[in-house]
Amino acid sequence: MSVAVENISSKFEVLDQSLESQMTLSMGPQHPSTHGVLRLELQLDGEMVIKAVPDIGYLHTGMEKLFEYKKYQQGIVITDRMDYLNPLGNNLAYVMAAEKLLNLEIPERAQVIRVLFCELQRIASHMVWLGTHALDIGAMSPFFYCFRQREKILNLIEAASGGRMTPSYFRIGGLMMDLPAGFERRCKQFLEDFPAALDQLETLITGNTIWQSRTKGIGVITAEEAIDWGLTGPCLRGSGVSLDLRRDNPYSGYETYDFEVPVEPDGDVWARFRVRMRELYESYKIVVQALERLKPGPIKADAPKVVLPDRDDMRKHMDSLIHHFLIVAEGFNVPEGEVYHAIEGSKGELGCYLRSNGGPKPDRVH
Repeated sequence: MSVAVENISSKFEVLDQSLESQMTLSMGPQHPSTHGVLRLELQLDGEMVIKAVPDIGYLHTGMEKLFEYKKYQQGIVITDRMDYLNPLGNNLAYVMAAEKLLNLEIPERAQVIRVLFCELQRIASHMVWLGTHALDIGAMSPFFYCFRQREKILNLIEAASGGRMTPSYFRIGGLMMDLPAGFERRCKQFLEDFPAALDQLETLITGNTIWQSRTKGIGVITAEEAIDWGLTGPCLRGSGVSLDLRRDNPYSGYETYDFEVPVEPDGDVWARFRVRMRELYESYKIVVQALERLKPGPIKADAPKVVLPDRDDMRKHMDSLIHHFLIVAEGFNVPEGEVYHAIEGSKGELGCYLRSNGGPKPDRVH
């Protein structure tokens, strides 16, 4: 065995190099396809990966500990940065966990807007997945088509929240603010064009024989393996397991929306590709339904000691001004207890475990 292999740190499993046709490759952490997130010790036989030993932790940022030093509302901006492709989903899991402990009732309009933005965010996330996936396999054109659609969604998110990648739009008790004038018109315009854009992507990719040869039968994960490894979301449904929290453990009124849960049985890269492509059509359907349900009404829970008052109320009522000052300066106390709330994020189950000691800052967020 070579000296290089013998000197590998004991934390790595030494890879078998007994066959001359095989080679060991160190991939990452600085690699175009990994973006600095991890390092892989790969054992290759030609183009086939025989074994992979991961070395993770390159993006550890200490977010879990940061929550313990922030008031509950301040923690929302941390959730944005946990996954910049699905920040609104992260917002939702966190604020709904806090809302459970506070026993808040969220107004219907706020619930509908949350669903609308979560599905728009899911589409945007899948666009990044599809574009970069195609780029890695060797198809450049879909990347630009996908990012064109994502840009339209980010513009909608920016119009409502003021932020594109880190919107922090959802609040404990409702929303940061109501939708701006003209938002529904802009959203409908996007929805009018989106089905044709999806059909165009299907034409570019799905029927491509090179794409099929590089995805079918590759990276097969059986249903048993997917469950044993704790996979969720499209990866789990791509192995034939029908599980989607929006349907099976609904929240924010998802049980009232008409949509299907795409499932593919083969468990390979092609199956996971088809699941996500079909999900794009389903998210489109949900956004259309959410827009139709938008009715005038409040966007914040009736909890003046938790939810910031409107500026008009602050100008007219002294108690609103006092509540605003106390919430900003001292935060609000959350009843002692612990709770776990999970949503169906763009990549799978996204859950937030929250423990409160009765004070204005969480005792633990995980």
